[in-house]
Amino acid sequence: MTAVLEGRVFGLDAQLAADVLLQAIAIFILFAFLSYILFEPTKKLLNNRTERIKNDIESAKKDKEEAEKLKEEYDSKIQTADTEVQEILSEARKKAKKRENDIIDEANEEAARVKNRATQEIELEKAKAEDEIRQEIIKVATAMAGKIVTVSLTEEQQNALLEETLKEMGDDTWLSR
Repeated sequence: MTAVLEGRVFGLDAQLAADVLLQAIAIFILFAFLSYILFEPTKKLLNNRTERIKNDIESAKKDKEEAEKLKEEYDSKIQTADTEVQEILSEARKKAKKRENDIIDEANEEAARVKNRATQEIELEKAKAEDEIRQEIIKVATAMAGKIVTVSLTEEQQNALLEETLKEMGDDTWLSR
């Protein structure tokens, strides 16, 4: 056999071909068996994982869309609330300003009434004081005239003189106030 093998690198005989064929069949069967046992579950596991990831992505997209819708709704509500707050504040300012003006008007009216009442009281007191002064002047003048006239006039003449003087001065001037 050494002679046959000398010109070739390896000797291809029927036994070697049968062994190679048998090993190829065994490798194919082993590959098919391992594919069925290992590759199918692995493939199924990977497909399930891929499906779960797709579902998670879709769920995340839906959640994101819902969150954006909620954000838009809340932004709209916040803007509406801000507008309402501004309207309420504006209305409150208007009411406060009106109330302020009403209070000022009432105070001015009350001040005018007090001033008028004080003016009337002053005028009344002034008139009373003038009357009292006139009465005192009349008393003093009468007393002085009485001393002067007692010597020269009788009581009837004094009364007549007093009445004449009062008529000349005017009764309403002294009695009206």
